[in-house]
Amino acid sequence: MRRVDLPLSELSLAQKLDLMETLWADLARNEQAFESPARHEAVLRDREEAFAAGKVKASGWEQAKKRIRKRLSSASHRRKPC
Repeated sequence: MRRVDLPLSELSLAQKLDLMETLWADLARNEQAFESPARHEAVLRDREEAFAAGKVKASGWEQAKKRIRKRLSSASHRRKPC
């Protein structure tokens, strides 16, 4: 397999997120080819139990992406330049 090098340091946060979403969508098309580690099952089980017990709330994917982008944007503005 030939390695693909991308100029990640030159991409904006929005471009990186878009790239990540594109890669994830491509990987998800063939999800049967991947086997999750056992620890992932344990984490999912714990989260399902917490949700069922009312300890956590769920949100839609679009709302979650907006929240994550906002958090990342706030974090990047707080960083001091090198």
